[in-house]
Amino acid sequence: MSRGITSRFTFEPSYEFRPVWSPDGSRIVFASTREGPADIYLKVSSGTGQSEAVVKSSTPKEPKDWSRDGRFILFESIDPKTNRHDLWVVPPSGDRQPVPFLQTLFDERQAQFSPDGRWVAYVSDESGRSEVYVQSFPKPGSKSMISTDGGTEPRWRRDGKELFFLAVDGKLMTAQVKGGSTFEANVPKALFATLPLRESDYAVAADGQRFLFSTSVKNAAAEMITVVINWTAELPKN
Repeated sequence: MSRGITSRFTFEPSYEFRPVWSPDGSRIVFASTREGPADIYLKVSSGTGQSEAVVKSSTPKEPKDWSRDGRFILFESIDPKTNRHDLWVVPPSGDRQPVPFLQTLFDERQAQFSPDGRWVAYVSDESGRSEVYVQSFPKPGSKSMISTDGGTEPRWRRDGKELFFLAVDGKLMTAQVKGGSTFEANVPKALFATLPLRESDYAVAADGQRFLFSTSVKNAAAEMITVVINWTAELPKN
């Protein structure tokens, strides 16, 4: 940052996306299409050395989060039988054997670990529309629906006492929550309206008081139209 010099992180001629930092900042996990459907790779954040394959299969997948204790990477994968998104976990080291976390006939997406690692917030369409849920971890069991009128893109406050998400109308919502051995959530409240976002393009500060959004801003100059009148007069005459 002091020198203002950029350096390339990956060099494969492929589409690489959804980077997720390790809790200590030493590594980055990401998705890459270098061998076909998106697989999950790991690389030290300094950019040195080669990428390591974490999960490879014939189905597309992408990382979503890394548990605070560093033990699990949470990722989405499309089930070839149902064509639905499921949630899986895999350890970043050792045998790296993926294990299904939520595998149903519905879509489970956009998952995030709670700061204490005992809960996972995610989005499911099991009700007929996308809603935000919280499920116990590592063993699924106790489940709570957080949103009440549609919701996507859940984010935890650093202390785990507040959960943010986007409503259908684009408003940023907040719900006070209480974790631990059991989970409780208050009725969500709207904070403010947001501009249209791309998936996953917002972040919450540790104290939950500031938000970073990546949006598309219209360029008025780019939308100008030039109309030429009597343009036929400029054509060559025989």
